[in-house]
Amino acid sequence: MTRPALDYPEVPVGAILAGAARRFGDRTAFRHHDDELTFSRLWTQACRFANGLVGRGVRPGDRVALVMPNCLAFPVAYYGLLLAGATFVPVNPLMPEPAVRAQIEDAEAKVVLKAADVATVGQGQPDTPPDVEIDIHHHLAHLAYTGGTTGLSKGVRLPHRNVVVNTLQFACWQTGGVPALDDEGGLVLNQVNDPGEYRARVGAGVAINLTPWFHAMGTIAGLNVTILAGTSVVLHDRFDPVAYLADAEKRQVTYVGGAPALFAGLLACPAIHTTDLSSVTGIGSGAAPMPMEMTRALQRLMPKAVIVEGYGLTEVTMGAASSPVAVSATRKVGTVGLPVFDTEIKVVPVEGGEEPLPAGERGEVCIRGPQVMLGYHNRPADTADVLVDGWLHTGDIGVLDADGYLSIVDRKKDMLIYKGYNVYPRELEELLVAHPGVVMAAVVGRKSVEVGELPVAFVVPARPDVTAEQLMADINAKVVPYKRLREVILTDQIPVSAAGKILKRELRQLLLESS
Repeated sequence: MTRPALDYPEVPVGAILAGAARRFGDRTAFRHHDDELTFSRLWTQACRFANGLVGRGVRPGDRVALVMPNCLAFPVAYYGLLLAGATFVPVNPLMPEPAVRAQIEDAEAKVVLKAADVATVGQGQPDTPPDVEIDIHHHLAHLAYTGGTTGLSKGVRLPHRNVVVNTLQFACWQTGGVPALDDEGGLVLNQVNDPGEYRARVGAGVAINLTPWFHAMGTIAGLNVTILAGTSVVLHDRFDPVAYLADAEKRQVTYVGGAPALFAGLLACPAIHTTDLSSVTGIGSGAAPMPMEMTRALQRLMPKAVIVEGYGLTEVTMGAASSPVAVSATRKVGTVGLPVFDTEIKVVPVEGGEEPLPAGERGEVCIRGPQVMLGYHNRPADTADVLVDGWLHTGDIGVLDADGYLSIVDRKKDMLIYKGYNVYPRELEELLVAHPGVVMAAVVGRKSVEVGELPVAFVVPARPDVTAEQLMADINAKVVPYKRLREVILTDQIPVSAAGKILKRELRQLLLESS
């Protein structure tokens, strides 16, 4: 299924900030603790930073690694390096030092910067952008690394065109707007929809953000889309659910976005039942599938909110599908919605082949669209494995229904084989999360010579009196014999990545060590 087309202006990523700075001026772009950054001040500082990089010998195509958490220095450095024609290499500062070094070396970064370096680079520089030539189709805007939740992290090559396109796909999807250019070539959104249908209003929203900007969802949705839409963002650099909820009430937040792990933490916090969240009109989830019971719980607490789930991966810049946002549109709980503009999605047999399966059949999700990567950095064999005639093979198992709505069943690598039967961990995880005694759950396989893999659940219990035996009995009563859990392990926490994805490789390692 292919969505309607958009007209994407031929501009580099810096045009996103240029248009927003002229349009929104002194409106707060980002607030972090007691400091804030307006749109116009962000533009000025980014231009100075860009000139500082050029003065240090950075040329178009050079890689600049940013090793920093979400802070006010981050967008200055991000837009500044792009205005200089350099390539953004996001690095998770919480990774072990050897992993940081390995990623920087793999990216062949010319410059490595931390937050404290940003002010120094831009000191005393002109506040207009440098005159550099950027080929939007070939110069990389991002060399972004995959999360590595299932294996070795790989660099994904994303030119300026990809970043602008994917930003517009989601900004227009969320606001009902259309792209345009201002008189000086800056990118803007013209909102041409019924305000009763699209609650996100350009230049009026307030979002709260914990999603790291070094992750694809953070860079595109949490940074570029918010800038283009003129949204004021309240930044949090660590998850304190009480403080998070207090800020949402104090700042009259209209939009809350993040991974399911964030929402699980909020729902487990007693303060959510006494916090005034009546200002929230939009909730967005991504990075991992949201359990259906979680969606229902959030809807009960914030009845005015339109709750949408999106789907994507670094290889498609960020996203490829999303629940419809218009108030009267059909949103199917448990699905990640429809393909966004100019995007095709098909489901093919897991064992191989390119022919689409009929609606309702499970298979590997494949994506084709203008946001699909050029390929992996210095990995031609890996690129050839996943890109076939323009189609990206995602490694995710999904189902398209008759209306074109996509459901993600599981990761191809997470699927278990028990006595020849396919067992999908997400199906068991949905049942576990819906259980009143469970806060969070993840299911992985324990290797077995006799049967292949045994489903094992790691569970964060909601109460001290929850027992593994009773949980396993409750869940197994709802599934056919070959899908039954063979073990439940109660734990205080389940490991997640900085982006909120459950790190199943760590859980598998725990099982291996305990065998």
